[in-house]
Amino acid sequence: MDLSWSRIPLKLKTPFRTATALRDRKETIWVRLAHEEVEGWGEAAPVETYGQTLESAESALSSMASLLRGNPMHIDRIIEDLLASHGDQRAAVAAVDAALHDWVGKRFGICVTSWLGLDPGRHPDTSFTIGIDEPDRLVEKVLAAEEYPILKIKLGGDQDERLLSTVRQHAPEKTLRVDANTAWSVDEALGRLPMLAAFGVELLEQPIAAEDYEGLRRLKEANVCAIVADESCVVPADVVSLAGCVDGINIKMSKCGGIREAVRMIHLARGMGMRVMLGCMIESGLGVAAAAQLAPLVDWLDLDSHLLLSTQPFIGLGGRGGRLTIGGGPGLGVGKAECLQEGVR
Repeated sequence: MDLSWSRIPLKLKTPFRTATALRDRKETIWVRLAHEEVEGWGEAAPVETYGQTLESAESALSSMASLLRGNPMHIDRIIEDLLASHGDQRAAVAAVDAALHDWVGKRFGICVTSWLGLDPGRHPDTSFTIGIDEPDRLVEKVLAAEEYPILKIKLGGDQDERLLSTVRQHAPEKTLRVDANTAWSVDEALGRLPMLAAFGVELLEQPIAAEDYEGLRRLKEANVCAIVADESCVVPADVVSLAGCVDGINIKMSKCGGIREAVRMIHLARGMGMRVMLGCMIESGLGVAAAAQLAPLVDWLDLDSHLLLSTQPFIGLGGRGGRLTIGGGPGLGVGKAECLQEGVR
């Protein structure tokens, strides 16, 4: 197997602010795995929160290249070996995992979702995320997202109630979800629960520090809305630790290491009575497509980062009205857009 990669620049339509970061652009890594005249693709979106950078991911990929021998269909063994040697660089592992799945699907002319035994047409709609902003800009964003029935609102400051009120005023019938990205203390989060109930919020994602499991338990026991762990839930072992503390978990390919690890986490969560969300980093439609293959297995989707980009380096994954198009082609169902070569290095 021949492994190669290059960086791809992504530019957002508008600056995107969370409680912990502000971005208007990002670079990710386009990974290509070639074998027997078939090429599979994946995308690495390393995030420093999890100890990963573009440089560390590329270093890991360079090391992984010498380990990729044998049959690309032996994905379980390959990923097990890569995690054993590069478990601290799971974004890079996730990209190789996606490329392997893409390779197999292309080799046999079937979409990954179907060869995993899932129905590509049976999955929930994705939410559309709206970052923290000034009220007037927030109104513009809400109106621009008119076609999406589910909005995920980023909060985490002293204007939270005002911002949520603005969104609800201009989206009175939409499903609302809130993500505070660890910005609140436990007492602050408990104090905001009545506000969330008043605005009909469906779920609250990672309101407090990642390591505060007991705080998450207190929020869950308040029984106001579903409490979902994101930063607290990175790898399969975390699912076990969170049992009884949250209502659900948010799985992201670049956190956990790819499709195979995500499937393990889904089954663990189900066995412990938890619901499951599939999420994404800021990444292109290629990275989102890898996660989307598992959409029929989950309760909530937050796979919208490709919808936030000003240009699309990859085509094939739609998102009109919150409905993702999965299984539109073999493998991950993604192809190159004409603009892809601009800025690739």
